[in-house]
Amino acid sequence: MTKTVPIASADGKGFPIPISSLEAPPDFVPRILEADRSCQSGTQDPCDPWLLWQLADSAFPVGGFAHSGGLEAAWQSGEIASREELVGFLQASLTQWARGAVPFLAAVHAAPQRLKELDRYCDAFLSNHIANRASRLQGQSLLLACERIFDSAAIAELRRQLLQQDLPGHLAPTFGAVTRLLELSRGAAVRLFLFSLLRGAVTSAVRLGISGPLEAQAIQHRLGPSAEAAAILGLSLPLDDLAQTAPILDLLQGAQDRLYSRLFQS
Repeated sequence: MTKTVPIASADGKGFPIPISSLEAPPDFVPRILEADRSCQSGTQDPCDPWLLWQLADSAFPVGGFAHSGGLEAAWQSGEIASREELVGFLQASLTQWARGAVPFLAAVHAAPQRLKELDRYCDAFLSNHIANRASRLQGQSLLLACERIFDSAAIAELRRQLLQQDLPGHLAPTFGAVTRLLELSRGAAVRLFLFSLLRGAVTSAVRLGISGPLEAQAIQHRLGPSAEAAAILGLSLPLDDLAQTAPILDLLQGAQDRLYSRLFQS
């Protein structure tokens, strides 16, 4: 069942930052150990670094540049007016990705035969129409790009099945399926996923004029430990622990289509 975690402002004003956003469940340590074992059990371990770098490259055409993850709507709503509020937004986003996206990715990577089931589950979980649309567009773009770039019969067959069965092709489950076919370990796939999302949000802040490029990179570096904590937490969570941890972020993102002027689709 979907759960909502209470949130509050860090300083009584500005963008709300989750309280104990990366708080571990009671059996966190055993899950971390199990996640670590899973990270090391990929079909190709260690991962091919050249493949990993190519997938992490901002030039890899998955369409992420068209999405801000709700940052544009939050900024235009006046919720982000300082560096710390931007950091709070990014921290809230990392928490939401860890608890609402990474479990889908990890589950499909571990059991690719569940893609159809979990893709539809993800579609139901993403009740925000803006977030849902962005996830579908990016997942389908990822699948198409990987099919053409890597000339993989397995990825081509995966895309054919998604189209034939009229599946939404959401980003998180599709990412899990594709990285499994490309023989990335589950741990590497989760970290690549979070890196790509965080980098996209930081880049969006630069394009919107919220932050300069050097400051944005400093913020991304500062959030590195939080991103790693999010990866470990996401790997430890079963699908029963899916949660919406940033309802205000979700609410703001839902207003994206009603902005008077906008650079991004989401």
